[in-house]
Amino acid sequence: MLCSIKELAGLPLAATDGDIGHATEAYFDDLRWVIRHLVVDTGGWLTGRKVLIAPQAIQGIDRARHRIEVALARGQIEAEPDIDTARPVSRQHEIAIYDHYGWPYWWQGDSMVDTTAHALAGMVLAPPSPGAGLPPGAAAQVEAESAQDDPHLRSSTEVVGYHVAARDGDIGHIADFLFDERTWAIAFAVVDTGHWLAGRQVLIEPRWIERIDWAGRKVWVQLTRAAVESSPRYRHGEPLQEEQFRKVQRHFESSE
Repeated sequence: MLCSIKELAGLPLAATDGDIGHATEAYFDDLRWVIRHLVVDTGGWLTGRKVLIAPQAIQGIDRARHRIEVALARGQIEAEPDIDTARPVSRQHEIAIYDHYGWPYWWQGDSMVDTTAHALAGMVLAPPSPGAGLPPGAAAQVEAESAQDDPHLRSSTEVVGYHVAARDGDIGHIADFLFDERTWAIAFAVVDTGHWLAGRQVLIEPRWIERIDWAGRKVWVQLTRAAVESSPRYRHGEPLQEEQFRKVQRHFESSE
């Protein structure tokens, strides 16, 4: 089932021994188009530490109770290294979090998610350090890179609102992202065509997104404005059926 990234914000986090804070946003990988972390405020709405929770710790989204259930105890979450959301996430910080929980590093094994088939894939155990098993020179380079910011990790709160640029001009802005709650792969960007079509929303698969311009606050797509304008309309809140997915896919494939 597809979920809205925007609707994650504010949902309380249910640990195995009680509630602990709420989700504020998601960090996603714009290379593989998968959610890597939920940002969780462990305190009240205006106080508390912020930590990152990876999808492998999430048991599911309980829509009836309006909460996110995780297979972690409150003490584990409280003891996690906190995150400064005003700064980019470094690989070094991710290593500290994954080591804290004993999780395998996602970047040193098979991807957790097959973003094409939207199916779970296996993960392999990571070596003890980023450069383990490599020649000294290569190991040093990998160790140095591990301390750098991850250039492909994006904040959902930041990217929602970015302008969308087609091949022949601007065509609205990013309104939301829809992800598969089983795999946490992003299936679609929701684009609000804004003044072009009086707020009409359409769905665009990540494969059509060429790049995200962080400095220019713009998302570039490999589509024409006409192709976006004539795409099937998306209505927020309506369940999407398989045939609707196929209709969107066929539309853009035929417009190439």
